[in-house]
Amino acid sequence: MSAHSSSLHAKDAGWSGRFAEPVAEFVLRYTASVGFDQRLALADIAGSLAHAAMLAEVGLISAQDRADIERGLTQIRGEIERGEFDWQLALEDVHLNVERRLTELVGDAGKRLHTARSRNDQVATDLRLWLRGEIDGLAALLAAVQRALVAQAEAHAATVMPGFTHLQVAQPVTFGHHLLAYVEMFERDRERLADCRRRVNRLPLGAAALAGTTFPIDRAAVAHKLGFDGVCENSLDAVSDRDYAIEFCAAASLVMVHVSRLCEELVLWMTPRFGFIRLPDRFTTGSSIMPQKKNPDVAELARGKSGRVAGHLMGLIVLMKGQPLTYNKDNQEDKEPLFDTVDTLRETLRALAEMIPGIEADAAALRRAAAEGFSTATDFADYLVRKGLPFRDAHEAVARAVRLASERNCDLADLPLADLQAIAPQTGADVRGALDLDAAVAARDHVGGTAPAQVRAQCERWRERLG
Repeated sequence: MSAHSSSLHAKDAGWSGRFAEPVAEFVLRYTASVGFDQRLALADIAGSLAHAAMLAEVGLISAQDRADIERGLTQIRGEIERGEFDWQLALEDVHLNVERRLTELVGDAGKRLHTARSRNDQVATDLRLWLRGEIDGLAALLAAVQRALVAQAEAHAATVMPGFTHLQVAQPVTFGHHLLAYVEMFERDRERLADCRRRVNRLPLGAAALAGTTFPIDRAAVAHKLGFDGVCENSLDAVSDRDYAIEFCAAASLVMVHVSRLCEELVLWMTPRFGFIRLPDRFTTGSSIMPQKKNPDVAELARGKSGRVAGHLMGLIVLMKGQPLTYNKDNQEDKEPLFDTVDTLRETLRALAEMIPGIEADAAALRRAAAEGFSTATDFADYLVRKGLPFRDAHEAVARAVRLASERNCDLADLPLADLQAIAPQTGADVRGALDLDAAVAARDHVGGTAPAQVRAQCERWRERLG
């Protein structure tokens, strides 16, 4: 960005000439947004091209003006893409920088482009165009994470592990079934982003500063050219609405909550106390003092960045809560948290999509853990119910059996049949099948269950859905 221009006169910013003295240098630095909103440049150019086409179609500018504007904007787009564009702080924002360069290239035609629009509806349009594209990219990354999880789930459809409640061993499940839970979470996230996109995809352009315009514009034509589903139907709301940005950040926060939960488990599973998985070396780091360390930094940092994204959501909510209609300069503060939310989510999902395929599960360690904590106790109770014992009585009997096994420091399956029959006379020799880990997971053979056959069927459904 160019560092020159220590002060800004009103006419240089495209204002009305009402001001008699230049803007103070520190005020210029304080109020300028071009340092961060220049990422909207390509969206700004796309919106301007559609606006120019409409102005020509309704007779507000000539065909020659339109051709000159299109030629100039095409050149500017190339300069930006090649990193050659001279961004000037003195011109405040992305819009004035592009407009000034356009006027340099094509003269008066560039000045006519701003007919029937304001920076208020212009920035609202740019932000929606930009966010729409980012949502599409994030949805694709979420699908990549899901596909990676599905591949791991299919590979471990029959790998037994303990399922937990309260972080205590509860019942045996399969590792594949456990991973598919996150596939479900991320699918809801994709649905939320798609739903949010519908509200993002409305055109504010035409609202002008706040009240609309006296020129005979065709907003529907602009909406069609830019791929919007429709127009914002109240001009006051069109220029001041930031609901869609807040909604996106809320959806992004939920994605990061799910990312954080997954990463928390990866961190736990990697510790020697669990020893369930190994992460690829390229996603871990060592210690400057402890040579034995292998730290899951990527998973930890992703977990930590969830707070960053949630913080941006709170910031945007507080930003909007006290604003009267319509546009206020406060809204310049919407962009940095929104931009950072998109960047953080994109890089986090990319890291997960690349890391998950390299996770190595230790099937033996997972099975040993499932054999601890009496994880088949519920299966024993179900067995007694099938033998005719009321469930509450079966629950009590199994609880006594667990206490006995705990006192003897053994598993339920290691208790002699006679001891089990002393507690519950209905127990027969076939109880051993109910206490077997593989039998326990295989018995839950229904949609949503942890049976290997169901896990494989779920994986097949996900492969078809995700493509």
